[in-house]
Amino acid sequence: MSTVVYLAAFVFAMTSVLLFRRPRRAMRNPLTLSTCVAVVLGALVFVCAAPATLATVNRLTGVPNFGAPLTYGMLSAYSCSVLVLLINWRGGSRERVRRLVLRCMAAYGLLIAAIVVLFLLAEADTERLNDLDTYYANTPFMREMILLYLLGHSAAMLAMCTVCVKWGREVGGLLRTGLRLILVGSLLDVVGFQVAKYTAVVARWTGHDLDFLSTTLAPPMASLAALLCSAGFVLPRLLPSARAQWRALGDYRRLAPLWTLVRSVSTAPKPPTGWWQLPQARLQWREVSIHDALLALAPYFDHRVRERVRDGALREGGTPLVPRLAAEAAMLADAARRAAAREELPEAAAAYRLHATEMSGTSGLVELAQELNRPPAAATAPGGTVPPLAEPEEPHVA
Repeated sequence: MSTVVYLAAFVFAMTSVLLFRRPRRAMRNPLTLSTCVAVVLGALVFVCAAPATLATVNRLTGVPNFGAPLTYGMLSAYSCSVLVLLINWRGGSRERVRRLVLRCMAAYGLLIAAIVVLFLLAEADTERLNDLDTYYANTPFMREMILLYLLGHSAAMLAMCTVCVKWGREVGGLLRTGLRLILVGSLLDVVGFQVAKYTAVVARWTGHDLDFLSTTLAPPMASLAALLCSAGFVLPRLLPSARAQWRALGDYRRLAPLWTLVRSVSTAPKPPTGWWQLPQARLQWREVSIHDALLALAPYFDHRVRERVRDGALREGGTPLVPRLAAEAAMLADAARRAAAREELPEAAAAYRLHATEMSGTSGLVELAQELNRPPAAATAPGGTVPPLAEPEEPHVA
């Protein structure tokens, strides 16, 4: 049982790490901060609820079942954080949000205090690590304590379900998917955990034994609900970033032919080689280095090469951009060869701006790199022959 509960705590903890990966920005955003607080408290609830943790807490304090008010108090704090999250999620004026948050915290603060007081008044000397709710279901004060924590948690989860249903109709995309996951998780918490607990406790009140609902069914259902809610919290925030990193990785790899051609003339600082560098950071370094190399190669651009390849590509038809890219790729390959051989600048050299440098981002560079990666036969000169990029141009003007 402890393994299942600790696994749920780990999932919640990892969610908080992912959401809080930029602490300074998160601290300035009430929505992100309240989400992280709710997730961290959810993880602590599962840690406290594990039988191994309960036994350790009871032993360290010397009080049988001391872990019960600790767990129930933590669960109530988590329920409060869920409502605070909903308040920040809904938004509004700063004063209104602050007033609602304070009211919510005051209400659950009183609930936690009542849980502690009821535990102190109760006689619960027999340690119960797995079935405390049902074992003490008929014990004065313990009965009220158990009912209070369940009601407090139910209020928060039902509010979460209501908000998810309402907002799920008003939004789309990843946010709607996240809301649906949170809704399913919250419903699973209500049905699989709370209803199971209520049923087992009421069964004890009526003289029946349905303890398995509380001890066997409720914990894994709560863990699964936590997993779904965590996915719902994380998905709308992290999936766009993950997609951006994936696109950056693709562009980084597609730029390889261009980088291989010009890397020898780039004077940009060497990028960090650590494995922890994300694709976007690697792409940025490669983009800067390539632009630096293109500037260094500009004096070697021979327009006779470019015009010859362009004219051949125009005869083959296609969009106007295709002949230009083919011509610029041929001119760039010739310039790189000249620079590597330390040849003199071509007579036909002149100021020219590549299509790749006219576009923002890396799309233009990627197009140029992919053109370089095409077979030489794709760019033919007049008469159907491949332009002589590997040999110096004749001194006369074509």
